[in-house]
Amino acid sequence: MSDNTLLDKLGVFHARFHEIEQLITDPGVIRDMPRFVRLNKEYRELEQIVEAGKVLENGLKALDEAREILEHEDDKELKEMAAGEIEELKASIPAWETRIKLLLVPADPEDDKNAILEIRSGTGGDEACIFAGDLFRMYARFAEAKHWKMEVTNTSEGTAGGFKEIVANISGNGVYGVMKYESGVHRVQRVPATETQGRVHTSAATVAVLPEAEEVDVELNPADIRKDTFCSSGPGGQSVNTTYSAIRLTHVPTGIVVTCQDEKSQIKNLARAMTELRSRIYAIERQKHADEIASRRRTMISTGDRSAKIRTYNFPQGRVTDHRVNFTLYNLPAVMDGNIDEIIERLQIEENMERSRESGF
Repeated sequence: MSDNTLLDKLGVFHARFHEIEQLITDPGVIRDMPRFVRLNKEYRELEQIVEAGKVLENGLKALDEAREILEHEDDKELKEMAAGEIEELKASIPAWETRIKLLLVPADPEDDKNAILEIRSGTGGDEACIFAGDLFRMYARFAEAKHWKMEVTNTSEGTAGGFKEIVANISGNGVYGVMKYESGVHRVQRVPATETQGRVHTSAATVAVLPEAEEVDVELNPADIRKDTFCSSGPGGQSVNTTYSAIRLTHVPTGIVVTCQDEKSQIKNLARAMTELRSRIYAIERQKHADEIASRRRTMISTGDRSAKIRTYNFPQGRVTDHRVNFTLYNLPAVMDGNIDEIIERLQIEENMERSRESGF
């Protein structure tokens, strides 16, 4: 078989795969549910690598056989078939190798976490608030299509519609691993509803996506947290402005302030606020690490200034461009309706390729 160093690297993964295959049938392991769940997750990940390795191995064997026919066979028709197969295999093998390399890149342990989504209006006044509202609707539709659960925890509405700020928790399967690419400045170019002369304006909104931190990720000292209660504002029925159900938490050492007022129950608002506070503190530590990794810089949140953009939504031309991968789609209405999978897939591929190069594959 043709020499392929990549197949040699798969030996340890094959061994671990077969080891886990035996373990998950062991009654003792099955009774230890946390371990059983972890092993099943690892088994599914390794299964993809093993299957991709088999495809590559079979392709290399077929290439050797076709070359053997081309070299030693006298039948003209067989030689022509072998030559055609060689060309097809030589075109396919690099793609199989690339898939394996991407599978071998260690997954970000944060990817399976739930996420906290925060959208703030940037430059552009009322139009920026309206655009922030449009972005929230886009993500709400996207989350709905993914069967994720989205719960708004805090809002500050714009005077002409939309939001000055809106914060929501998103829970589901692998939320952060998908949504993390949305962090940054989003720029919109369109004629605002508030414009009377039909001129195209440029406005911006910032999006921050944080992995939801668990208690084991961040240990908070209650003495470092100042808690304030106040009446909720905005829609909500009779309890609004009548009960002190809204919560504001201030983490004194860092100055981080978190507000939660969406629930009528003070206890529920406090629980959500604590989760968000842990996540924000956790994100600070993660950001220090991310600053050292070039491949992560594409997903960092920047300032609200429209010059620091990751994506542009141009309504007159009906296009959306992600500047990190220089990728443009001309189906803006569909994108604003939550169809952002194609953009995120491009970003995932690019990041995985970078991580693959950094891992030496």
